[in-house]
Amino acid sequence: MNTTAKKDQRDYAMFDADISGAVLNLQLLRRLLRWLAPYKLSLAVSTVLVLVASALQVMLPIIISLVAIDHIIRGESDADSPDFGLIEFNQNLAGTIGIPELLAACLLYGTIQLAWAVCGHAHRMTLIGPVINGLRDLRLDLFRHLETRPSSFYDRVAVGRIMTRVTNDVEALYELLRGLGTLVGEFVPFFVALAVMLAIDLQLTLMLLLALPILAMVTYFFRRKTRFLFRQTRQTLSSLNQNLQENLAGLQVVQLSDRQQHNLDRYTEINEKNRLFEHRLARVETLYGAFNESLAQIAIGLILYYGASQLMDISMTVGEVVLFTQFVTMLFHPIVVLGEQTNILFRAMASGERIFQALDWDEIIHEPANPVALPERLVGKVEFRRVSFAYDANMPILKDVSFHISPGEKLAIVGPTGSGKSTLIRLLGRFYDFDDNQIYLDDIDLNHIHSSDLRRRVGVVLQDFHIFSGSIFDNIALGNPRVTRERAIEAAKTVNAHDFISKLPLGYDSPLTERGQNLSQGQRQLLAFARVLAADPEILVLDEATANIDTETELLIQDAVERLTKGRTSIIIAHRLQTIQEADRVLVLDQGQVAEIGNHEELLAAGGLYATLHSLQFQSDAAQDSLNP
Repeated sequence: MNTTAKKDQRDYAMFDADISGAVLNLQLLRRLLRWLAPYKLSLAVSTVLVLVASALQVMLPIIISLVAIDHIIRGESDADSPDFGLIEFNQNLAGTIGIPELLAACLLYGTIQLAWAVCGHAHRMTLIGPVINGLRDLRLDLFRHLETRPSSFYDRVAVGRIMTRVTNDVEALYELLRGLGTLVGEFVPFFVALAVMLAIDLQLTLMLLLALPILAMVTYFFRRKTRFLFRQTRQTLSSLNQNLQENLAGLQVVQLSDRQQHNLDRYTEINEKNRLFEHRLARVETLYGAFNESLAQIAIGLILYYGASQLMDISMTVGEVVLFTQFVTMLFHPIVVLGEQTNILFRAMASGERIFQALDWDEIIHEPANPVALPERLVGKVEFRRVSFAYDANMPILKDVSFHISPGEKLAIVGPTGSGKSTLIRLLGRFYDFDDNQIYLDDIDLNHIHSSDLRRRVGVVLQDFHIFSGSIFDNIALGNPRVTRERAIEAAKTVNAHDFISKLPLGYDSPLTERGQNLSQGQRQLLAFARVLAADPEILVLDEATANIDTETELLIQDAVERLTKGRTSIIIAHRLQTIQEADRVLVLDQGQVAEIGNHEELLAAGGLYATLHSLQFQSDAAQDSLNP
C-alpha cells in the first residue's frame, strides 16, 4: 500500500490558477460527448430537423423574389435562375385548388414559413433536452467525485473555487453546446445561398465574398482582444463566489465582530474589478456588433448599385436583385454568429478545463486491495504505534506517538492548542493516508480495513455538529437503512434528546433550518449524541463535544455522555474538568508528542504539564463561577 511518506507532491495552486483555455480543444469536446452519448438519438433527430429548417429558410426568399416578383408580377423569369422547382410547384398548386398564382404563392410562403418555424422549434427542443440531461449527469458525476476527495484536498482548496466549477462552469458548457447547434443551423443556409448566388451572378457574388476575409480578420482581432477580458471576468467572478461563501458561512462571527463594513468594502473591491472587466468586455462586443451590422449594410448598398446597372443591361432581374439583398444576410450572419460563438467557445473551453481538472484530480484515501472483513462486533482495542504525521512535509504534527486503549476504556486526550489532539482522531477515521503498521484496531492494521467499513465502527461527535436539510429524524438516521424510526427515538431517549424533540410542533418530523439555527447549542449536541448512538459504533470519539454548553443543559449533556460511552471504547478530547476526571486514563500531548499518560490523580501528583493545565482550568472555572454566582 502507498504510504504518506512516499506520496506525490500535488500542486493545489492550480485550482487558483488562471486557466486560459484553448479556443478549440477537440480532446475536451470528445470527452464532453461521453455525457451526451446516451442521448444520441435525440441529437440525431435534432440534426435532421435543423437541416430541414435550413432548407426551408432558403426557400422563403426564393418564393418572394423569383416566384412572386419575377414570374408572377413581372413575367420575366430567368430560366437559368435556380428556383428549386418552386415556380412549377406553385403553378401546379394554383391549378389544383383553382386560385390565382399570386394567392397560391402567398399560401405556399405561409406554409413553408410555418413549417420552418415548427422545425426550428423542434430542433431547439430536441437539442436542449439532451444538452440539459447530459450536463445534469456531468454535474452529478462532478459532485460524486468531489464528495469522495479526502480531507487533505479541502484543506488546501477553497470551497468557493469548487462551487464555481459545479455551477458557473457547467452553465458555460450549456451555452457552448447550445451554440454549436445554432452554428449548424446558420452554415447550411450559408452554403445553399452561396450556391444560388454563384449561379445567378458570379461577378457580384465574388465581390461580396471579398468582405468575408475582412469580416474574418476583424473577428479574429476582436477575439484576441476579448480573450484576456474573458479570463479576468471569470477569475474575478470566482473570487466573488469564494468571498461570498466565506462571509455567509461565518456570518455570526462577522456580526459579532462588527466587520460588516470591512467585509462589504472587500466585496465591493472585488465586485468593482469584475464590473470593470465586464464593462470593457461589453464595449468591445458592442463595437464588434456595430461593425458587423455596418458591413452588411454596405454590402446591400453594393448589391443595389451593381444590380441597378445590371437591370439596365437586362443581365439581372428585379427578383434576382431582391434575392441578393435577402441572401446577403445568410452570407454574413454565420460569420457574425461564429464571432459571437467564438467568445462563448473560449469561455466554455476554459470552464471545461476547470471541470475536467477537478474530475481528473485523483487524490484519494488509498484503500487495501484485499480489505480485512471485520467481525459483526468489534472488541474495541485501539493502538497507536510510533505514529508520526505531517499535513505538510516541513511541519510535523505528530512525532513518534504511541499509546493503547483497552476495550471499553475511556481515554481523555488533553494538551495545548496545536498539540495534535484532533489529528489523532482524523487518523483514526482514516481521513488521511499514513504509513502501515502504525494504527491498529483489534490488532488489525487500519490500512488493511476499508475506510467505509472502519467509519461505520467509529462514531464521532464534533463540537461543530453539522445539520443537513431535512427533519430531525433525517438528521439522526442520515439515510442509514438500519436506523429505523423506533431506533432513532430510543437513541434520543437514551441521550436525553427526546423531551425537547417531543415539544416541537412536528416532533421528529420537524424541519431544521440551515445549520440547525432553530435549535440551541445544547439541543444540537444532544441530537449529535442521538445520531451516533443510533448508528451503534464500537468506538466512540468526542472531539470537544461538550464545549460551549449552557448551564441549563450541562447536566443533561454529562448524563448523555455517560450513557453514550458506557460499554464502548471511548476517546474524549475535552477541557471540562468533570469529563476528564471521569475518564479511566488521560493522555497529555505537547507539541505532537506524548508528554504524560495516567489517571487523573496520578498526573496531578506528578506535577507535570497536566497539573499545570488542570490548575489553569480550575482558575478559569473559578473566575467564571464568580461572574455567574
